[in-house]
Amino acid sequence: MTHTSTGRPKASSSGIFITVLVFMGIVASALQTLLVPVLDDLPLLLNTEPDDAAWTITATLLSGAVATPIMGRLGDLYGKRRLLILSLALMVAGAFVSALTSVLLTMVIGRALQGFAMSAIPLGISLMRDMLPHEKHRPAMAIMSSTMGVGSSLGLPIAALVVQHADWHILFYGCAGLGVICIGLILWAVPESPVRTQGTFDLLGAIGLSAGLVLFLLPISMGSEWGWTSGTTLGLFAAAAVVLILWGALELSIEAPLVNLRSTARPPVLFTNLASIAVGSSFLVVSLVLPRLLQLPTATGYGLGQSMVTAALLMAPLGLTTVLVAPVYARLSARYSPKVTLISGMVIIAVGYIGGLGLMSAAWQSLVITIVLGVGIGLAYSSLPALIVDAAPAAQTASANGLNTLMRSLGSSVAGALVGMVLANTAQSINGVTVPTLHGFRMSFLIAASAMAIGLLMALFLPRIRVAEDSKKGPPRRPMQTRKHAADGKSPCMMLRPNSSGEHHRTVGLDPWGHRGRVRSCATGTGPQAINHVQGTRPESSRSACITTPTARPAVTKCSSST
Repeated sequence: MTHTSTGRPKASSSGIFITVLVFMGIVASALQTLLVPVLDDLPLLLNTEPDDAAWTITATLLSGAVATPIMGRLGDLYGKRRLLILSLALMVAGAFVSALTSVLLTMVIGRALQGFAMSAIPLGISLMRDMLPHEKHRPAMAIMSSTMGVGSSLGLPIAALVVQHADWHILFYGCAGLGVICIGLILWAVPESPVRTQGTFDLLGAIGLSAGLVLFLLPISMGSEWGWTSGTTLGLFAAAAVVLILWGALELSIEAPLVNLRSTARPPVLFTNLASIAVGSSFLVVSLVLPRLLQLPTATGYGLGQSMVTAALLMAPLGLTTVLVAPVYARLSARYSPKVTLISGMVIIAVGYIGGLGLMSAAWQSLVITIVLGVGIGLAYSSLPALIVDAAPAAQTASANGLNTLMRSLGSSVAGALVGMVLANTAQSINGVTVPTLHGFRMSFLIAASAMAIGLLMALFLPRIRVAEDSKKGPPRRPMQTRKHAADGKSPCMMLRPNSSGEHHRTVGLDPWGHRGRVRSCATGTGPQAINHVQGTRPESSRSACITTPTARPAVTKCSSST
């Protein structure tokens, strides 16, 4: 059930509200590429083996994957702003831990805490959906979703500059400082969402999902070191399958699950999440391939011989284009639908990767690839939150967006593992140094294009919703949409229309006449729905029943007063 009230920001402050959340999203996503400039030097910096140093990346991936759906569910239950601040606070704590150490174990703990920042983006998207007017929340959610690419692209050149001119621990101090700024801005400019879902937190489900994700993502991250056919890798995959099946059975058997699998299995949500896996892979592949190609020495015959900073700057348009496309998405989705913009974005991504097969001989060609892919990724990323909030119950938007973000992360993880395996298997030795080959780079682009083809197939199954037509009728899925007076002309009553999942929600707040009240109960089903009077200044015993009579024309609401 949902509780709502009139807690939306004023129109004059909505711009600040959006800006603060977008800035926070950029900061959170920048963590993904924070250590990329020092990746090859980490074994020396931490006085450890390369396989062990990889845990500094794996820990963030695992904690982010586990935290995203859990923090989303907690946000639906206890407040999205509250959990957003908690996520950032954990990130700040982790950044300080990493900044103060050069010991592997302590560094891994700090990096694991930083992974909680990944849940901040879906929480921010859900806050926008709850708090902004209908005409503003879709473009705002598109920009917020795009920050997943912007922060990564902008963070890379900044991190490269810091590493070249200062101690690498400065990266973590900067991350902590930005996190503190974000928390202060949120406390100042972002009100708490009044939308809540009733129920309890599914602790057993959270433990089961966490175990299943760790067992699945761990061999994906470490498979290249352990061997993809080793007993450890195959055993962890088998254990992950068993745990996730048992977890799914548990979630289907309880009243308040961590993840509502029945809602998730509905075609609009299911196919959006499946398409999200392909979209998530698209950003990572180009981020893994082009920087290496740009920095390889020209002596290889295909390397472009660029410095680390130059390579990072050539990658920056990928993120900038992603966010600049958001206003274009808003126009296209309003005229057509988010489904059309998602498909368009995925087609552009596929064209970018296929065209990139022949654009690997000069630095300026890399710039062309990043711009084309940025346009496609921007359209695709912007479409996903709109599709999710249209299909998910209003009280579960944080959980639904968290799960969608997890799907993107899974796509990135699987793509990273495949690309790493391809580059390792096709590598060659030049003067005693093992380097990736041009064939490996092109194979990686073909993998990304193939993922887009699969994602396009999933997207074709999505229902088409014309946003422009829906917006004329007012905000979709708002709890209170039809209001009539009773037959006596005095007693106001309200009708709750079902949302897209067929649910009715109890609502607390101000009724249209300014009385604070509560809809006592709602009848569900496909037949007539009787909904009790909104209690305001009238006595508890006073109630009006509203009956919706289905007809060939729009539904007619008849109200009668009773005491």
